[in-house]
Amino acid sequence: MSDSALFVGWNQPARGREAGAVAAFGEGVQYFGELAARGEIESFEPFFLDAHGGDLNGFFLVRGERASLDRLRYDDERFRRWIAKAQLNVDGIGVLGAVTGETLGQQMAVFTEGAAGLT
Repeated sequence: MSDSALFVGWNQPARGREAGAVAAFGEGVQYFGELAARGEIESFEPFFLDAHGGDLNGFFLVRGERASLDRLRYDDERFRRWIAKAQLNVDGIGVLGAVTGETLGQQMAVFTEGAAGLT
């Protein structure tokens, strides 16, 4: 199982651009599905959040090896074009890297070491 992920989150469709937001979401599902089928990512899962008054209303969690996700995020022309299209149709879209698994344990050890130096 991979130890890295991309979190692609968004707020609300931009007023008057709801159809474009739906299209961008569909393109994201298709794109990540193609990447998973080719083995370029391990998996992806879309989420819509219940209404809560906050500014995060949905996200994709894309899992894969860090090197593959870095290539996707920074080098893949299709990903950058998809994000740009989404930015025009959805408020508050953002892409964040994330770690889990063994890498999370390593990062927690670094944090714990740093925190020990504060006392």
